[in-house]
Amino acid sequence: MKRTIPILVLGSFCAAAALRAATPSFDWPQFRGANRDDISKETGLLAQWPADGPAKIWSYTQAGLGYSGFSVVGGKLFTMGTRDNGEILICLDATTGKELWVSKIGQFDSMPQKNWGEGPRGTPTVDGAGVYTLGSDGTLVAVRIADGKELWRTTMADLGGKIPGWGYTESVLVDGKQVVCTPGGSKGAMAALDKATGRVLWQSEKWTDGAQYSSIVPADINGQRQYVQRSLTNIVGIAAKDGALLWQQPYPGKTAMIPTPIVKGNQIYVASGYGVGSLSFTIEPGNQITMLYDETAGTSKVMKNHHGGVILLGDKLYGYSDGVGWTCQDFKTGALVWAEKKALQKGAIAYADGHFYCLEEGTGNVVLVDASPTGWSEKSRFKLDPQSSIRSPQGHIWTHPVIANGRLYLRDQDLIFCYAVK
Repeated sequence: MKRTIPILVLGSFCAAAALRAATPSFDWPQFRGANRDDISKETGLLAQWPADGPAKIWSYTQAGLGYSGFSVVGGKLFTMGTRDNGEILICLDATTGKELWVSKIGQFDSMPQKNWGEGPRGTPTVDGAGVYTLGSDGTLVAVRIADGKELWRTTMADLGGKIPGWGYTESVLVDGKQVVCTPGGSKGAMAALDKATGRVLWQSEKWTDGAQYSSIVPADINGQRQYVQRSLTNIVGIAAKDGALLWQQPYPGKTAMIPTPIVKGNQIYVASGYGVGSLSFTIEPGNQITMLYDETAGTSKVMKNHHGGVILLGDKLYGYSDGVGWTCQDFKTGALVWAEKKALQKGAIAYADGHFYCLEEGTGNVVLVDASPTGWSEKSRFKLDPQSSIRSPQGHIWTHPVIANGRLYLRDQDLIFCYAVK
């Protein structure tokens, strides 16, 4: 007997399907979001939270140790953690928090003890049907997004790299058919691998610095596709097609270089903690470098950003500067626009719908602030609760906030939280 679907039901089904198709997705596919800038283009979010904070939708308690951040794609959330003496890639249902699958990355007990806590620090990168992630021991794994089945793996040691003091923390870049990472070392500090097979396509033979803790930013500068990265001593541009060193600017750091470089047009900006500060320059035709501001201009100490991130919004930079507080800095000149030191202490920052989401690392306070070049204007705050009991006494809440599809995602080691902010 042939079944007939009532026209009214069929019409309702088609209308619902059309509505879903027309609804834009505000996924967060990699570290710092789609453009590696910690900016969400989502709108219609809460401009103020209830007194006790936005509604908690779910929490997950089995993430283990680590500071790994989130990628959110296609209704799934991806992060890394530890379990059974191993570092793992975790996939959760982003709507319910249900664990969908886990894939092992490397041996957790192979890493040296760290005073600030164990576990992975990088964020998985989602591209097409694959997830690509780097463990703290330098194991790079590609798995299938559907079920976590491993596609290929390699190690930074195979590429000539040596584990930095706090382990590898990079969030690998997927650009076209390439997975790009920074093993460091004499074979070439940067490497591009075939996304489908893991085969080495090239290494940057003329850039051989050791690996640090920053992640690569892709850029098109003067018509040339390139990857901007930093070491403890240099900032470089590497040709995307073959790994050639296009330009190199010395930038001596101290202890660790962590924040992601910022590129707008042909202008490069970097900031560092440990008293180093910020530096900016342009790449002119012929890959000639023109300095805009540095220590000689007296502006470099405006933004001493440790690892909470710096956001470029319009022509202003925002982030936490050690000794200065939450800071707004002019992108073109490096000058201080405003600073706020008392309202909130050091932490990480993300942006969505006219507001900054600031996470205080020491307390777990989460604050909603107007994104304004005129000064600090707080709208709401709440405190992350409960907090982890397994975090190292010297560690803090360092995982960056993520806003995706009307939800705010936060992490404190084994605990992951999802809040409604639409």
